[in-house]
Amino acid sequence: MKVHTEEIHVQTAHGIALVDITHEVEDIAKKSEVRQGTCFVYTPHTTAAIIINEHEDGLMKDIVSKVSSDFPKGAGWHHDKIDNNAHSHLASTYIGPSRSIPLVNGRIRLGTWQSIFLLELDGPRTRSVIIQLMGNPESQ
Repeated sequence: MKVHTEEIHVQTAHGIALVDITHEVEDIAKKSEVRQGTCFVYTPHTTAAIIINEHEDGLMKDIVSKVSSDFPKGAGWHHDKIDNNAHSHLASTYIGPSRSIPLVNGRIRLGTWQSIFLLELDGPRTRSVIIQLMGNPESQ
């Protein structure tokens, strides 16, 4: 079994925003020498999430709109008494900080329209994303 881990840094520009990190993850997978296994994408932040969906402008706006309406800023959340970002913590809790993707023949196996996004929930900030590939270095 081989394990390859890298960390990337993503600068976000808005309070709630999607940043496509698919190409960075693909590049790391290609150079990892792991051929068959799993690609784990994780952000170690309590106010960000990782999602997989289509990179289409209208859908991306819909996702931001849905997150904003389901977890509205300033809605009287208890945590806002501390630092005014409870909405982002709540959204991250429900959406999640990670995704696992199959690795087949050294490539991440996304669907035709799928992309990997960092979902910023309390930006703008610089975010870390850890990409870890685990598996067999040989084709099976």
